[in-house]
Formats: sequence, C-alpha cells, structure tokens
Amino acid sequence: MRVEPTCPRCDRPLHGPGAGSGEWTCPVHGAVLPRQPARPPSPEGLAAALHDARVPLWMPWPLPPGWLVTGFLNVGDERSGARACAVAVSGPALLQGTADMLLIAEEPGVGLGAWYAGLEEVDPGRRIGDGPPHAKVEIQATGTRPHQLPLWALTGGRDRAVYIGEAMGNWLWIVLWPADAGVLMVDELHLIDLREPGMDLDLPYGVFCSRLEE
Repeated sequence: MRVEPTCPRCDRPLHGPGAGSGEWTCPVHGAVLPRQPARPPSPEGLAAALHDARVPLWMPWPLPPGWLVTGFLNVGDERSGARACAVAVSGPALLQGTADMLLIAEEPGVGLGAWYAGLEEVDPGRRIGDGPPHAKVEIQATGTRPHQLPLWALTGGRDRAVYIGEAMGNWLWIVLWPADAGVLMVDELHLIDLREPGMDLDLPYGVFCSRLEE
C-alpha cells in the first residue's frame, strides 16, 4: 500500500505544508486536500476511517450476496478532517471474476469521486437532476425514516458504471467495475452511515481492493 498522501484529483504526489503555508499542493491542481493512503479491510481500518470523518461513510447493508468489505479511503488531514470518505466492497461479477464497488461521500470541490468516475471536472454539475433518475438507493439519517435518494448515471470510463446523487449536502458517488456490475443498481440498495450510533456491525472483510490505490 502507498504510504504518502497524493492528490485526490490526479493521484500525483503532493508537497506538504511548510513554514510559509499550511496547505497541501499538487503540481497540477494547486492547493488540495490530501488523499491519504488506503485503509485495510479490517476493524482497525474502519476505526481509522471513522476517526476524522466529516462526511458519511456509506455502506450497503445488507451486502449483496457473496460481497465483502474490501477497504476504506479518506481525503483530508487532522486539521481539516476527512472531507471525502470511500468504502470499497467486492463480490462476484455478473459473468466471471470479481466486481468492485466504491461508495464515495464528499464535499463539493474535493474531486475524489470525479477521479474515480473518469471525469475531468471536479464536480458533476448539471449532470444530475437532468431528466428522471436512472436508479435509487434507500438511505437513513439520524432521527429520520428511510427515504429514497435519486441517482443519475454518468458517462465515465468505458470499463465502469457511475452513478451520482446528493445526500445530506454532500455528493454520493457509486462507481462499479466492470461496467456490467451496474446491474446491481436495478435492485435498490439500502445504505447506512457507519458514523451513526448503533452501527457496530459484524462486517465481513475480504481481500484489499486495489481500486483504492488507482
């Protein structure tokens, strides 16, 4: 696994804060929040991902049959807190091999979701809300009943399916590999925020998802 922070928009190495500035800087994108090294799929990895989370840590629960939790990723540092959080889950592909799903919650302007979606822009902009949604997920926030969240399919890389929506003032990206894994979105997923009280779940962990290091 990588050990140094990188840019969430292009994965290049960053220049760390110095005496003259407290910002992390990318040679291409300027001041950014640091993408931290991925966390392993384990209770310790989950605890580390939760420690500074300022946005939801979305988990499909129950998981699709045969799927396992395969890692975590944060963008931010101790000063800023984690302003983007990703959960990786993996399972059997539709035809053969393994499929991967990343669920990314992030504040506008971070750029992690767009990087994984294969977009040049930082945020989806007008790509969402244009016409009827292509999928829905069910989410539940503290003190509320479960409710449906609309998602719109985006044109990203040819090898993946990408869905985007807005939840609790943050972007919610769902990126799946290979592209035909998007069939999982036909059945409405139920997403829980692992930051919420009472979410001490017995999660099933699998082998680390290499997508978290792309």
